[in-house]
Amino acid sequence: MPGVESLRAALDSLGYLADDGLATALFLALRLPQPLLLEGEAGVGKTEAAKAVAAILGSPLIRLQCYDGLDVAEALYEWNYPRQLLGIRLAESRYEQLSEADLFSEEYLLRRPVLAALTHPGPAPAVLLIDEIDRADDDFEAFLLEVLAEAAVTIPEIGTIRAAVPPVVLLTSNRTRDLHDALKRRCLYHWIDYPDTERIVEIVRRRVPGTSRELAVAVSAAVRRLRALEVQKAPGVAETIDWIAALNLLGVPRLDAGVAGRTLGSLLKYREDQELVRERGLDWLVADRQP
Repeated sequence: MPGVESLRAALDSLGYLADDGLATALFLALRLPQPLLLEGEAGVGKTEAAKAVAAILGSPLIRLQCYDGLDVAEALYEWNYPRQLLGIRLAESRYEQLSEADLFSEEYLLRRPVLAALTHPGPAPAVLLIDEIDRADDDFEAFLLEVLAEAAVTIPEIGTIRAAVPPVVLLTSNRTRDLHDALKRRCLYHWIDYPDTERIVEIVRRRVPGTSRELAVAVSAAVRRLRALEVQKAPGVAETIDWIAALNLLGVPRLDAGVAGRTLGSLLKYREDQELVRERGLDWLVADRQP
């Protein structure tokens, strides 16, 4: 990828609209190479950015979904114990004996996302998406920091496995907790804001072909009003696209209070949030004026 504008155009061709800051951050992550930490609210397109980069490279997207209690084995590797037992039984049936080196060889190794990304043969690097790193614990962050620094892992029974083609690493965080400074120092950083009205209109019309500009503008304005309320889960880009898709499926030419009331479930996923909007007034939600 020769430059930022070329990358931005490639992202655009895939339907992913990146602003100058995000396109620059992604370009640097590809060329330095250095891990990129993307932070922002849920639903603003962090995961989609990784998918788009993988598509541009023609490489696999290898995703590690983080959660509380995630351990190193689930991220790195495990031994295929059923296959090892089968190997032992087959050897015994032939009056042979498998050595420890035979049993703990790469033949019996189950590559989990991090190891799979490190051992991807290329020629283009794999894209390793470490999704919602803020959900993992401190110990996992420490492990990840070491792997990112060396692009290698050590398996006691085999030795050190070093990436021939280091992966492009993208980490995402919804900022449910602060990440350690050491991990942030290792990474490039970009915060993805909720897009402005014009960009939302452009995004939804691309993602849901056939959407009229009038409907896209009305939905974008309504979502901005909702985001100004103290809801439990503010709707993001993904929910906005879902709402537009539902309205199009229903053949709705314009947004009014009745339609909004019937389709709130496409946008707000908490009963309390829906009740808050109804108390505020559906006419307020779909008002013609800009929020």
